[in-house]
Amino acid sequence: MAVKEQKTLCVGVIGCGGIANGKHIPNLNANKNVELVAFCDIIEERAVESAKKIGREDIAIYTDYKELLKDESIDLVHVCTPNKSHSFITIAALEAGKHVMCEKPMAKTSEEARAMLETARRTGKKLTIGYDNRYRPDSLLLKKICERGDLGDVYFAKAHAIRRRAVPTWGVFLNEEEQGGGPLIDIGTHALDLTLWLMDNYKVKSVVGNVYHKLGSKKDAANAFGPWDPEQFTVEDSAFGFITMENGATVILESSWALNTLDVGEAKATLCGTEAGADMRDGLRINGEEMGHLYTKLPELNTGGVAYFDGKSESQAARECRLWIDSILNDTEPMVKPEQALVVTEVLEAIYESARTGKTVYFK
Repeated sequence: MAVKEQKTLCVGVIGCGGIANGKHIPNLNANKNVELVAFCDIIEERAVESAKKIGREDIAIYTDYKELLKDESIDLVHVCTPNKSHSFITIAALEAGKHVMCEKPMAKTSEEARAMLETARRTGKKLTIGYDNRYRPDSLLLKKICERGDLGDVYFAKAHAIRRRAVPTWGVFLNEEEQGGGPLIDIGTHALDLTLWLMDNYKVKSVVGNVYHKLGSKKDAANAFGPWDPEQFTVEDSAFGFITMENGATVILESSWALNTLDVGEAKATLCGTEAGADMRDGLRINGEEMGHLYTKLPELNTGGVAYFDGKSESQAARECRLWIDSILNDTEPMVKPEQALVVTEVLEAIYESARTGKTVYFK
């Protein structure tokens, strides 16, 4: 019996900046079920350069995403633009009959994110958000541990996104109008998504938050990416949230690009349950009590173990791309559901609102 050949999906990439060239384009180009057919960027040279990097100068180049979306051969698009344009580009792509992978966060506001979700439901097209930290080996193993019930009822968690000095100084990261915020919406969003997903808890009761502009005004500051311009630093440098879930669970979210601390960690979670706990602070660690004694387990996450053989390895970005493409080909749900990403955006927005008003934000 002949094996049915899988369809090749034609893909367009909108936004040809760092995240597109560093993650999306290389992994799409390496996927055997994908053909990259169009690149779009408001700066034409960026799109042209992206095509040259993968040796594909035959790719169609656009500076207007609406023109790209007119191409009926395109099955899906990846939206890799600043946060401000995530919603309207995604909605236009869904309306044009394309499946969409939109980079994180889902949108600048929860209203925009809800409109994206509603459009995906109405058009029947798939929508996912680029929360690629779910695809790490430690994340996938901890998810299975949680699903098996090893931790019991997880009632306290921390979402970690702390850098000592690593403020992104390129692009529009420091522009509040374009991004909607700083480290909270940039890296805090990854930590929160990972934590809520591991807990499988998306029912929020209330949020309290604090946002700080403490170090952004410093000139000639030490920074992994070079000194920032205080005049351009219009977003917060740190933000923290206290989230209470409907079932009484507590989640503390900590995010910063610049903080005077040695306790750093990014896109990591700490979970405390009735049966055991887990954290990603120094690799994946599981802790608990057994037969009257405390224990700490350190799962081995390497795929090798045999001399001269490393085993089959796959980066989190490659795994994200593969599973996303598979969900379209097999008509299954994507691993990152837009309903989940919407809750993340709602919580981030609530932290900013609470910090601005000094009040608790209650969810309906």
